[in-house]
Amino acid sequence: MDSIKIFIPATVSNVTCGFDILGFPVEAPGDIMIFRKTEKKEIHIIRIKGADNLPYDADKNIAGVVSRKMLEEAGMPFGLEIEMEKGIKPGSGIGSSGASAAGTAVAVNNLLDSRFSKKELVPFAMLGEISASGTRHADNVAPAIYGGFILIRSYEPLDIIRLDYPGDLYCAIIHPMVEIRTKDARDILKKNLALKNAVKQWGNVAGLIAGLFRKDYDLIARSMEDVIAEPVRSLLIPGYDRLKKAALQAGALGCGISGSGPSVFALTRGEETARRVKQALSRAYKNTGINYHTYVSKIATDGVKILSDLNSV
Repeated sequence: MDSIKIFIPATVSNVTCGFDILGFPVEAPGDIMIFRKTEKKEIHIIRIKGADNLPYDADKNIAGVVSRKMLEEAGMPFGLEIEMEKGIKPGSGIGSSGASAAGTAVAVNNLLDSRFSKKELVPFAMLGEISASGTRHADNVAPAIYGGFILIRSYEPLDIIRLDYPGDLYCAIIHPMVEIRTKDARDILKKNLALKNAVKQWGNVAGLIAGLFRKDYDLIARSMEDVIAEPVRSLLIPGYDRLKKAALQAGALGCGISGSGPSVFALTRGEETARRVKQALSRAYKNTGINYHTYVSKIATDGVKILSDLNSV
């Protein structure tokens, strides 16, 4: 294989109570990337579409950082030309940097004849997250690589678990077109937690995972509460309280901030309810003067997909 074209799905991370440990991919939106081997053992970003502020310098671009580390680990057998089409806007809260990092890891691994396992790909992809936000987290890249509902039980050592979940669990997303940098959203979090809040959050994480396995929608609903990040981060999202109220009134199981925001997601039982929630989110936001996009999707069972059409993006 001398070239590869891939699709990388957006991801919802944290899933309310699971800060840095829970995430899942959706079917849309997503990024497209093309990788071509070159004889000259250098890495070049030759095209970026859909994001004007991303660097072409391979040492500063997530795709360049991840691919260089992987190729060096493999003895630098070839160089790369990389094209990126960003369907997931940077700063959207639905895994833009994670998509670039995870997509690069999967694509380069295919060009290396699958030298690394999926679990081994996650630390490479996390290097991209470090370059983007300064933090090492996997709740976007692991779902994008594995697909399905993912729990990162531990980072040291890395322990990734693919969770069972109800087949008719859907997600509605609204993406207000304002940018929130992940680093900024992390910097405002409290560094110390009250024990009672920690206990409550632990209970919610355990309840959410149990609800997914038992297909207990009532347990899922009452576990989708974040007492740590949401009270602070919601202040960065215009109209957040109105969005959450609208989603719950329209029948959502729960609603919260996707990643660091500004995207807001809601889980529902079934597609019909998800579409009703999407409409409610849209009505709640249409008079704010802020542009937005909305999406409805099942939790995607697959992560990065290899596309057969290798034409330029």
